[in-house]
Amino acid sequence: MNASEIRDKTDEELAELHGELSDKLLRMRVAQATSREVNGSQFSRVRRDIARVKTIQTERALGLARG
Repeated sequence: MNASEIRDKTDEELAELHGELSDKLLRMRVAQATSREVNGSQFSRVRRDIARVKTIQTERALGLARG
């Protein structure tokens, strides 16, 4: 998911997306810890998406405009 797709979402949708991504990351970590097959490249992708969401939430909270 790229930043422009995330910026198009409302604040409520961003909060929901953050929760979903956090849950996904937790499930992936549990799967890895229980020796199940996990695609390692997914970890970095999910972490980056979480960081993008949090960055956009912070920008909105501070009133910064990104164009």
